[in-house]
Amino acid sequence: MQPRNMSMSGVVDLAAVKAAGEAKAKAEQARAEAARQGGSAAVAPSALVIDVDEAGFERDVLQRSAEVPVVIDFWAEWCEPCKQLGPLLERLAVEYNGRFLLAKIDVDANQMLMQQFGIQGIPAVFAVVAGQALPLFQGAAPEAQIRQTLDQLIQVGEERFGLTGIPVDADAEGSAPAPMPAGPYDALLEAAMSALDAGDLAGAVQAYKNVLADDPGHPEAKLGLAQAELLARVQDMDPQQVRQNAADNPADVTAQIAAADLDLVGGHVEDAFGRLVDAVRRTAGEERDAARLRLLELFEVIGPDDPRVTAGRQALARVLF
Repeated sequence: MQPRNMSMSGVVDLAAVKAAGEAKAKAEQARAEAARQGGSAAVAPSALVIDVDEAGFERDVLQRSAEVPVVIDFWAEWCEPCKQLGPLLERLAVEYNGRFLLAKIDVDANQMLMQQFGIQGIPAVFAVVAGQALPLFQGAAPEAQIRQTLDQLIQVGEERFGLTGIPVDADAEGSAPAPMPAGPYDALLEAAMSALDAGDLAGAVQAYKNVLADDPGHPEAKLGLAQAELLARVQDMDPQQVRQNAADNPADVTAQIAAADLDLVGGHVEDAFGRLVDAVRRTAGEERDAARLRLLELFEVIGPDDPRVTAGRQALARVLF
């Protein structure tokens, strides 16, 4: 599962801003012009991360997307997960050395852009490639899986539009940001991500638990543990059989919990939450507790700032009280 609906499928035309065909033609023209002029001038590493507003969106995102994939980080000052994700994306933008450009958009100051992209919760990350919008993921995510998504994005840019990035002058004075100091749990978190990449879900779960044993509130470890445990639960399921069991036995809490896990893995967040809220409403005692606790675990997978989680918590409160 890609975290938080992370997906590179389904290229979406941002028709409200720029027609895809026109953007592709402009991308080809821009590359041809750059070739005639001897290529694009190199930029400083600090220029790989830019703040964008509604007035500059055409210039800074749409036009630049004819040269290089532009990753958009929708964020806000009050959003705690944004403060975890933003510095990571900025560091990766410099590390990828011009293979993509990072555009940061404050949703509080740019409501129109938020509406045009259909943003329902933050942090939300999109990309624009030759004027076409790609939904990447919503919420924080482990670095290893973010890297995988960026690699896929770069591949899409190269294969579909011939975008090979922009040259970077690493020696530009004062351009490179100071390296991020290693945190006290970096080794354990890296071990967890490596385990996930290798399909060792038990190892990933244990690594995240090791972090939480010392720092119970660590946000990345909490998120990673919730995702790894979800993946471990569904990896051996027969999806068709699980869904059939849930349909045939609506009063069976165990069947509904299993189906809710599959719903979430498949990106059907509201369906997963609604299924478990209904299970809580219909049951009592240990069965009700089981459904309620699984719902709380799925809230952790999506993240507290997602509006679907807010709605789910409100629905749960109504059936409990």
